[in-house]
Amino acid sequence: MLEKAQAAVVTLSVEGKAKANSRSVLPDDIPEEFKFFFGDQFGEQFGGNRGSSRNFRGLGSGVIINADKGYVLTNNHVVDGADKITAKLQDGREFKAKLVGKDEQSDIALVQIEKPTNLTAIKMADSDKLRVGDFTVAIGNPFGLGQTVTSGIVSALGRSTGSDSGAYENYIQTDAAVNRGNSGGALLNLRGELIGINTAIISPSGGNAGIAFAIPSNQANNLVQQILEFGEVRRGLLGIKGGELNADLAKVFNVSAQQGAFVSEVIPNSAAEKAGLKAGDVITAMNGQKISSFAEMRAKIATSGVGKEIELTYLRDGKTENVKVTLQADDGTPTTSKTELPALDGATLNNYDVKGVKGVEISKVQPNSMAAQRGLKSGDIIIGINRQPIESTQDLRKALDEKPSAIALNILRGQNNFYLLVQ
Repeated sequence: MLEKAQAAVVTLSVEGKAKANSRSVLPDDIPEEFKFFFGDQFGEQFGGNRGSSRNFRGLGSGVIINADKGYVLTNNHVVDGADKITAKLQDGREFKAKLVGKDEQSDIALVQIEKPTNLTAIKMADSDKLRVGDFTVAIGNPFGLGQTVTSGIVSALGRSTGSDSGAYENYIQTDAAVNRGNSGGALLNLRGELIGINTAIISPSGGNAGIAFAIPSNQANNLVQQILEFGEVRRGLLGIKGGELNADLAKVFNVSAQQGAFVSEVIPNSAAEKAGLKAGDVITAMNGQKISSFAEMRAKIATSGVGKEIELTYLRDGKTENVKVTLQADDGTPTTSKTELPALDGATLNNYDVKGVKGVEISKVQPNSMAAQRGLKSGDIIIGINRQPIESTQDLRKALDEKPSAIALNILRGQNNFYLLVQ
């Protein structure tokens, strides 16, 4: 069974020209042990001057999921910035390939082999059926040695790195030996079916330490289907804020569960509000599958797609309830302002629509951040840029995409309406 799976795993060789620091695919708050696996494997492996514009070459892995069309599933960080992609099969054949679509926040990319012939596709497993202790097999190209097979077990489910970068993390943890170059490769069950895409490791020493992370096959497949249908990932939105359930919260809110997603706030007019969810609820399952953490639920919601109906199980006042929710489009999720405007760095942005006033609310300002230094405060409402009305974060992005030479933010603060020059 593994022989067929091996034929579906490919080595991806990439080439491109990197701008200064552009190969840094992870945020600064990711621990160094994670950065080793993700990081500048290209420059370190093949030479090059860090921090300057340079050519890069790199190696990673991928998995053929459609033989007829030549679709290959891999990590975004494997092919990020590549101008040339080559797929090498186990039998030695090489094919040119191109990027079809990607999702940086989930670290998934879809590549297509050009003129595919006699390819073997892997069979997808239902990753929701995985259990801790299940046997696993990892296949990839560690350190450029060639295709390598290692084995282990499922050590944990619903894992997160703990990063606050905004990435969607819902990993399978395994102790199968995974090293640099395995990235984008297959994590299989003993039937040779794909259960995950190997993505990250914890490695204080730089080598395998028995802690590896893979994106579940169901999550990856959802993203692929969106890329194929829409040309992009269209995230589903539930419309809640929250965090991890702990013993203190469980005691205060009279819930028996010790794991789950604690709902601290329900966004007005959101899918969650329409479904009757309330602050203080604890979500314990999604579509009958146990939810271990808020990060796990967040990732599953975001990768489910717009318009999809899901069933949530939650606890309220010691009672278990079930509700069906149709996910909305994620066009109003909190947005870190560093992607919008350096002057707003450190502010958290949300859509605002109250009593006929529409705009972008600054819901949080980090102390000593650029936003704080500019005088912005929590509760400020951005209603315009350069006399152009702003009604949503989408409007904000569009206005800033035009790269105006000067930027004056029209701010509502309580009863005051004023402009703030930030550029």
